Amino acid sequence: MKASHREVTISKQIPESHVANTLEFFDYQGATTDLLPNCRGKDFYSHLILGILQVHRVERGHLTCLFSVEPAVVNFYGGLHGGAVAAIAELVLIACARTVVAEDKELFLGELSLSYLSSAPAKAEVVVDASVVRSGRNVTVIAVEFKMKKTSKLIYTGRATFYNMPIAKL
Repeated sequence: MKASHREVTISKQIPESHVANTLEFFDYQGATTDLLPNCRGKDFYSHLILGILQVHRVERGHLTCLFSVEPAVVNFYGGLHGGAVAAIAELVLIACARTVVAEDKELFLGELSLSYLSSAPAKAEVVVDASVVRSGRNVTVIAVEFKMKKTSKLIYTGRATFYNMPIAKL
């Protein structure tokens, strides 16, 4: 059996046909190809996400952003990649929390949950709305919704819990 570009440990309890199907899936997805040199730079993924996101509206406790589903963030199936959804959500949630949490507090992401209800197809325009659910001295909870700009259809939703910690003074 042909292994990918790395050595693979295979359990003897799995039928060889299942192993072959699994490895073929990874090959088909491109997992056995080398990463392009321009993708190896520091913060490449962050720059990619920031490159498509536009801030639309900022209010205390509320933030709205827009983005287009560019080919660089489209998955094998032609929709917005789940990792891109999570990265955009995290960025927007942190920015929204910053509208209510003082600058002298550090934000620590304690929990992030996302529900993938549908998919945003390539070239679609998406609106991301984040709003503060609760903010106290030590904890801030933010909700986020991703909707298709054209139809207002809800496609992803999530919630994050941030711990507000004083910045250490050494």
